[in-house]
Amino acid sequence: MSEENDEGTYVTSDIGIAAYLQLCGIKMVDCKRLPTGRFHFEFEQLGECKQRSLEFLSSDFCKFDNNVRNLKKILFS
Repeated sequence: MSEENDEGTYVTSDIGIAAYLQLCGIKMVDCKRLPTGRFHFEFEQLGECKQRSLEFLSSDFCKFDNNVRNLKKILFS
């Protein structure tokens, strides 16, 4: 899940997208775990974040992230 907030920053709860945005050199301004257990990552450069998050979906980084998730499911099931 990703969204824009009132400050014009990019917010996502997806750890894979957040890691990719950091890899692209985009500055993270907030990182926390919400009371609901969801992650909260907030980044500057809203426009670039939107572009990069779409780029992530068709990248090898996304494939890697999915493989890590699948391995965790196997280990914890």
